[in-house]
Amino acid sequence: MFGELARGAIMPLASHSLSAFVPHDLRAPIPGAASGPLAGLTCAVKDMYDIAGHRTGGGSPDWLAAAAPATSSAAAVRKIVDAGATVIGKTICDEFFFSVTGANAHYGTPVNPRAPGRLPGGSSSGSAAATAAGACDFALGSDTGGSVRVPASFCGVYGIRPTHGRVHLSGAMAMAPSFDVAGWFASGPGVFRRVGHVLLEGVSSPARVEALLVLEDAFEQADAAAAALLRSALAAMAADLPTPKEVRVAPEGLDPWRECFRVIQGFEIWGIYGEFIERRRPRLGPGVRERMAFAAKVSHRDAEEARRVKARARDQIRRLAKPGAILALPTAPGIAPRADAPAQALEAFRANVMRLTSIAGLSGLPQVTIPIGTVSGCPVGLSFIGWAGADEILLDLAVRLSRHCGQQG
Repeated sequence: MFGELARGAIMPLASHSLSAFVPHDLRAPIPGAASGPLAGLTCAVKDMYDIAGHRTGGGSPDWLAAAAPATSSAAAVRKIVDAGATVIGKTICDEFFFSVTGANAHYGTPVNPRAPGRLPGGSSSGSAAATAAGACDFALGSDTGGSVRVPASFCGVYGIRPTHGRVHLSGAMAMAPSFDVAGWFASGPGVFRRVGHVLLEGVSSPARVEALLVLEDAFEQADAAAAALLRSALAAMAADLPTPKEVRVAPEGLDPWRECFRVIQGFEIWGIYGEFIERRRPRLGPGVRERMAFAAKVSHRDAEEARRVKARARDQIRRLAKPGAILALPTAPGIAPRADAPAQALEAFRANVMRLTSIAGLSGLPQVTIPIGTVSGCPVGLSFIGWAGADEILLDLAVRLSRHCGQQG
C-alpha cells in the first residue's frame, strides 16, 4: 500500500525556459564551492532573495523595474553556494508574496508537474514546481502564511517552515516580519535534511519525541478523502511514532486565529510596500489587488488588538508543543484547486488554508510537511509541528518516515 510516490504524472522541465523560472533569470548558473556538504547539488532560488549583480522582483514587474542590481547576495544564498550548491535560476512567486495559489498575473502560473491542470500553490510556486519537476535538487522559498508548506503539499515534495528567526533573512524581501521565515523544498528526504544542516542557525533544542498530538480541529478543515488518507498514514506509521492522542488546538475555533493573522499580515505588508504602491501605482493582479486594498485600511488599533490575540494563541499552541511533543495536522485542506477555478472559490480556499497555516505562523514554531501520497492522483501532504528549536528533530523525522510516503488514494 505504501511505496515511492507515483511519478507517472510528472512532466520534467526539459528546458530552463519553462514556467518555473522568471523571464529575468540568471544569465548563467552560479557555481558552488568545490567542496562542502551540498557539493554537486543544484538549487533554484525564489525571486525574493538578492543575487549579486541581478535585480530582485518579488513577483512584480514594476518593483523589478525600480530595483537596482543587488551588490551582494542574500545570506541564505551565500550559505548554500559556500556549501557547494550551484544556483541554476530564479523562480516565479506570487506578487509581493500575497497569495497561496501560485498564480502570477504577469509571469504566468508555474505548471504543477505532479498535478497537471491544478495550481502549484504559492507564493513559492516556482521553487516547488522546479523541485517537483527535477530541474533542481532543492529550492529556496519563504513562508509567511503557508508559502512553502502549501506548494510542497500540492507538488508532492518535502518542505519546511523553520522556527521563526532560525534562518537569516538579510538580503531577502520582507512581507510580514512577525511571520516571515525562509524555507526550502526537496524531492528526497536526505537532501532535505542536508540543506537544514547548512541553513539553520541559532539555538537548537534537541529532545526525544515522546508525544504525538493529533489536532482534531485541524483535521476537521480537511476534506473527507484527504483526512482519511492522512489518518491511515498515521496508523501505518505507528511503529515510528508515539501513541497518538487526539486534542483540539483552538478550543474557541480557528477563525479568530486566521483573522488576527490576516490583520497583522496586512498591516505589516502595507507598512513595507504601501508607499511604493501609492507612489508608483503598480499593476496588481487579481486577488493581490483586493488584498492590498484591505491592507491599506488596517489601522494601528486593529493591529494591536490582533497582536493581543496572537500572543494568546502563541501561548496556547506552545503549551501543547512543549519539548518532546509534536503536533500532527493536514498541510492543506485537500488537493490543489484546478488552475481555472473561479476567483470566489479560490478566496474560500485561501480562508480554509489559513485556518491550518496560521497555527505555526502565530506560534513561531517549525513545521515540516512530507509527501504522504495522493488523492485522485494529486499529492497530499502530512505535517508535523514541533517545539521551538525542534527543526533538526523534524528533519530527522521526515527521513525516518520517508519509507511510508507514497500511499495512493
